[in-house]
Amino acid sequence: MLRSPFLYLSNAGWARRLVTRFPIARRMASRFVAGETPADAIAAIRALNARGINATLDHLGESVTNQAEAVRAADDYVHVLGEIHASAARSNVSIKLTQFGLDLDQDFCVRNARRVVEQARQLDNFVRIDMEDSFHTDDTLAVFRKLHQDYENVGLVLQAYLYRTQADLEALVAESTRIRLCKGAYQEPPDKAFPRKADVDANYVRLAQLLLDNARKLAPAPESGLVPPLAALATHDEKMISAIQAHVAATALPRTYFEYQMLYGIRRDLQQRLAAGGNAVRVYVPYGTEWYPYFMRRLAERPANVWFLLSNLARN
Repeated sequence: MLRSPFLYLSNAGWARRLVTRFPIARRMASRFVAGETPADAIAAIRALNARGINATLDHLGESVTNQAEAVRAADDYVHVLGEIHASAARSNVSIKLTQFGLDLDQDFCVRNARRVVEQARQLDNFVRIDMEDSFHTDDTLAVFRKLHQDYENVGLVLQAYLYRTQADLEALVAESTRIRLCKGAYQEPPDKAFPRKADVDANYVRLAQLLLDNARKLAPAPESGLVPPLAALATHDEKMISAIQAHVAATALPRTYFEYQMLYGIRRDLQQRLAAGGNAVRVYVPYGTEWYPYFMRRLAERPANVWFLLSNLARN
């Protein structure tokens, strides 16, 4: 019931100006956001690494409005990849193409993304391209394929709530693409995405099984924690995890051929339990000053946090 309003608010400038005025909102966001600087993020990653968990680092920001912002975003990623390497943190990076200028010019976006992927290759690291709303799906796939022609160290995210995803997944697996499968966190029309959660869940399980069945197409993930396996399954839903575990057991798939992925600050108990059980676990660690849209999407997913936020805003 609260999902749609919070997804709307994630893109509403007036709501952003209002919410970010309150210190309690920033404090609450810190549950999901590791800090504002690369040093904050790397400290959080090293704490995860000490618990046997790998990471993927995300510098928050999307939908830039000019080329200078996009170039700065690429500069920031080139820098943070160097910081990851210098600190020996077990982390790769995730990028959003609208932060690199996808809405301005596709070729310009490719040039920015190429700089980051090249830096990652020089440092034996990996770049994951996040999937944004369905308006950007075709352009995101086009940019990914341009990069993947020249680089093996780049992968992609697919969203189970889109009707098109099975066809996309089958084509991308045939191209030896390292895929993170998630459910999807944007507001989508019913002609693009399953409107019912039960249907999204069923499609997620179906696609996860398909991805796992193809996991042996690539070598298992190296122990460095930098390059992920072909199959990365992003979920906090224990029903989904049980279905994954059952399929892995039935097909005798070694654990080195897939990993679980989760979000920073969500289900830490489950992250630790899976890691302690010998599973590869990677946590998505966002940082930066542009935390508001990401925070709103997390509230849309976790209604219990909404009431906590409202009760604290009322006292401030």
